[in-house]
Amino acid sequence: MSTHESTSSVQARAGTSAPTVPSSASSAERTLRSLLATVDIRVNGDRPWDLQVHTDQLYNRLLAGGRLAAGETYMDGWWDCEALDAFFFRVLRANLHEALRTSPRFLWDMLKAKLFNLQSPSRAYQVGEQHYDRGNDLYEAMLDRRMTYSCGYWAEADTLDEAQEAKLDLLCQMLELEPGHRVLDVGCGWGSFLQYAAETYGVEGVGITVSDEQVRSARERCAALPVEIRLQDYRDLDGTFDRIVSVGMLEHVGPKNYRTFMETMKAALKDDGLLLLQSIGSSTSTSTAGPWINKYIFPNGVIPSARQLATAAEGLWVMEAWRNIGPHYDPTLMAWHRNVKAHWDALKDAYDERFRRMWRYYLLASAGNFRARRNQVWQILYSHDGRLGSRPETPPAGRIAPRR
Repeated sequence: MSTHESTSSVQARAGTSAPTVPSSASSAERTLRSLLATVDIRVNGDRPWDLQVHTDQLYNRLLAGGRLAAGETYMDGWWDCEALDAFFFRVLRANLHEALRTSPRFLWDMLKAKLFNLQSPSRAYQVGEQHYDRGNDLYEAMLDRRMTYSCGYWAEADTLDEAQEAKLDLLCQMLELEPGHRVLDVGCGWGSFLQYAAETYGVEGVGITVSDEQVRSARERCAALPVEIRLQDYRDLDGTFDRIVSVGMLEHVGPKNYRTFMETMKAALKDDGLLLLQSIGSSTSTSTAGPWINKYIFPNGVIPSARQLATAAEGLWVMEAWRNIGPHYDPTLMAWHRNVKAHWDALKDAYDERFRRMWRYYLLASAGNFRARRNQVWQILYSHDGRLGSRPETPPAGRIAPRR
């Protein structure tokens, strides 16, 4: 299924005949086949979104282990799917994943999140070590030329480079950047925002990250610019700034720390400043991520809900704008997947086949998730006490022309 193929067109092309269930099928196999049939997915069917099963052990493992088992068995080669993004679109759009039993691992993760602060200062650097320090070669192959690891903006973009530059400029416009502004980027990644803002808007900046590899690369990219890159947790900030931006970092803060994050940003922002947060958003409040993504991709990650963020900001900030660009993450993730696939020959000596399958599962399951609208991407603009006069408006949903 193409990135932008509509649900109706998929349904129009789907076959209508009922799949055949082998007479020898176990109870677990019959259950799984029945569940998948409700969203027109067949076991060993001939369409791109159909499930190809390589071992009958899969059925009991999936029903016993739920979503964690789904990811692990894919990594181990127990099943395949040509179009994983289309498979997950169908499953997630219909909330079929909720029919799988919650695994003991997920229940344990939820209990730990209730009892402990999994994003405490002593644990803050774990996600940097496990995820962002995997290797700059992987991210250089996957991302755009500026290495922007967050949702692009595809309103009038044809390429990943264009979509990411449009997003960076959209953020700059929302922040009303002016030459000489001192800008803080919390979770700066490989420095793409500060590099773009310094080159295009004439600002100076400080970027902080918990990843050694990101620090090394960002410092190289911003070496000729008035930009400082620090290996630092947000709770250790000092100084004040005219503008603060954080893109794709709130997912690592955690519910026990949202208020602390908001208070820390308030202390760091000048009285007439603006705070802009871009984050994946959830329609429901939770204390932990899914068990597979927590174990293999983003340890200690949690997607915030609107209620959690509003509660954390209450009494501290005036919310000036709240924008949802969630549908733009689907084409971004599909572009990242195409890039990894195109460069795999150059990467395979450093990353084994199980990693390749894990990374493919991560990117394409995520694409299906955003296509099904199960998660969103929010851009939230705050001021201290409400801006007087002309209120800053979100730029129109058309072309964002970079200011030169």
